[in-house]
Amino acid sequence: MKDMDDMLKYLGMNSWEELFSDIPKDVWKKGIDIEAMDEISVYRYAKELAAKNKDIFDMPNFLGAGIYTHYIPPAVLEIVGRSEFYTSYTPYQPEISQGMLQVQFEYQSVIAELTGMDVANSSMYDAHTSLGEAARMAYRINRRKEVLVPENLYWEKESVLKNYIAGLGMSIKKYPLNERGMVALDKLQELISEDTAMVYVENPNFFGVIDEGVDEIKEMMGKAIYTIGVNPLSLAVLKPPADYGADIVIGEGQILGNPISFGGPLLGIFATRKQYVRKMPGRLIGETVDADGRRAFVMTLQTREQHIRRGKATSNICSNEALCAVFSVAFVAYYGANGLKELAKKNMDNARMLMEKLRNAGFNAPIFDAKHFNEFLVELPKNPHEISKELLKHGVHGGLPINAGCYRNVPNSMLLATTEMIREEDMDKLVSALKEVS
Repeated sequence: MKDMDDMLKYLGMNSWEELFSDIPKDVWKKGIDIEAMDEISVYRYAKELAAKNKDIFDMPNFLGAGIYTHYIPPAVLEIVGRSEFYTSYTPYQPEISQGMLQVQFEYQSVIAELTGMDVANSSMYDAHTSLGEAARMAYRINRRKEVLVPENLYWEKESVLKNYIAGLGMSIKKYPLNERGMVALDKLQELISEDTAMVYVENPNFFGVIDEGVDEIKEMMGKAIYTIGVNPLSLAVLKPPADYGADIVIGEGQILGNPISFGGPLLGIFATRKQYVRKMPGRLIGETVDADGRRAFVMTLQTREQHIRRGKATSNICSNEALCAVFSVAFVAYYGANGLKELAKKNMDNARMLMEKLRNAGFNAPIFDAKHFNEFLVELPKNPHEISKELLKHGVHGGLPINAGCYRNVPNSMLLATTEMIREEDMDKLVSALKEVS
């Protein structure tokens, strides 16, 4: 107890309650009340709980907002399920097995080709932490402390970004979108200053809008770092970020062949220009030759705090999602360039079909007059959270509810996502249910 008292005294606190005051009281627990069960009873109980789950084949799912339901070919699952990959630990040492090193090298190559960037690391935790790491990397490059982000940045992503940059004394400033849901270029230019470390732009953005102004932003940057957030599947049909001047590209790799798995694990994409490679977080796998002249792979860069002086480290990444990277590279290899393009087009076609069905039913969809990838906002006449609950009763999992006032100029609405897994009859079921509950 004395040690605990000394800790509290050092922190300038009088009690443990004060230490945990930021945790709501209604989630505090005085111990765990669990009834003892034998193994068979626990198994039966788990089966009963699992039976309550509804997958996309039981209930059409229009929820996206960063994590999407895509078809995963059995060949991908077979490759990932091999014991050499499935049971291997994430690489720390350059002497790790050639198989895992090669697949991570191939993953990096795939991401570099999709984004058009010079180099990609062997993955981060998820898109949110990739954004945080991008801001920290920008600080290492230009020692500036202000990060500009879009006003429609998803709150979860913003929260992680705040945590990542807090220790550096960095701050976040939001720039507005125009009436079409794209970057308001004139307003952004006014906000960029000599203290701007990084400008973050999403394309497509959180509302699914494909931004037509991304080509013009690089000219405004000065010494600020231009970071683009992407849906990697969209890059099969959209211009790669390198072509419009991106310095860093981040995104969520779950989209490429990883199951949703109740929201994790995920896979953070991170790519950059060659000139910034030594400022990049994470690990980098390289190709070389061994003593006999044979092709070989090695870990060429891992500036982790466990390997170099902590003050010089650019990342603390530990058990990162190596297996998820195997999923992604197997997925891309299975489809190939033409297959990915057809898959991306199918996603866009489904979004346009659903928009048309909603408009014919009297809904305002999409809210923004712009090109969209595979998700968009539909305006709703009342509280979208209540509508979402009613949709579940009708056997439909709706999109992400967005209340009026959460984002500027956005009324009560729902962010609907469509993938190749959505059939026309699923769309009809959603539209019919929306008409009934609205």
